[in-house]
Amino acid sequence: MSHTILITGATGTVSTALMNAMRGAEVNLRALVRDPSGAAGLRELGAEVFVGNLDDARSLPPAFEGVRDMWLLTPNGPRAPENNMNAVWAARQAGVERIVRLSAVGAAHDAPTRSGRLHALSDREVERSGMRWTILRPLWFMQNLLNEAGDVSATGTFSLNTASARINMIDVRDVAECAARVLLDDPDSHHGRTYTLTGPRSLTFDEVADRLGLALGRSVTYLPVGDDAKRKILLGHGVAEWIVDMLEEYARAYASGWGDFATDTVAGLLGHPPRDIADFVRDHAAAFTPRAGQHGSRGTGR
Repeated sequence: MSHTILITGATGTVSTALMNAMRGAEVNLRALVRDPSGAAGLRELGAEVFVGNLDDARSLPPAFEGVRDMWLLTPNGPRAPENNMNAVWAARQAGVERIVRLSAVGAAHDAPTRSGRLHALSDREVERSGMRWTILRPLWFMQNLLNEAGDVSATGTFSLNTASARINMIDVRDVAECAARVLLDDPDSHHGRTYTLTGPRSLTFDEVADRLGLALGRSVTYLPVGDDAKRKILLGHGVAEWIVDMLEEYARAYASGWGDFATDTVAGLLGHPPRDIADFVRDHAAAFTPRAGQHGSRGTGR
């Protein structure tokens, strides 16, 4: 008998990939969105769409009625623990049996990033919720490189404030497939487990640039910049100051070696290795390719 899975953060990169990964599964997908204008694509993925806002607990009960499992993804920001609290409370009131939550690598009360510390609060709330739970903690998303696609396509360069850091990178599609595996398995199979998800190996951004160059057939160069320079770029593109501060904290942590490790968790869950950077670059080469009329101006990266 099919059951209902509620997807929060439904229009985001990870949740969209998750719904793609669950196509054809014998479940009822329900998507929670703030803005109904983006709902058409979700319906094409087979999801029933409900409008609700994790900032507003009163808007949530209709979306949770009849749900067995919830995929819980909260937006980055200072209200993340409140958003998590509202979702967990709505789930408890509706009789939801299981929460599968997207956390962040290294989430802990002493994490070097504000995001990691806030995720730790929400992880603990889910663990103490009385429902079955599983927590996924992925490392740096390969899809973050798409933020630099404008610069790569225009100038053949990209700039990050991560110095010569070695970072393990994971494709969002692998994160989504792991989440789908957990959600489609028996609710007891992964209860009480926290999975740290990584790609196959750590890379420097010089190595990433080499991979991009091979795929594109032209030179690509990584140009490390300082925190102030990257901050100016991000603020100039309208990124919120809280997010800029958070990204700066992550950059410092990664530069110190914080993300230089690998786990075999993805292979254990999926039965095959995670995608390599070469797979990602090949599949997304078009995003980094110059377009007609582009004459060396810097892309927005956003």
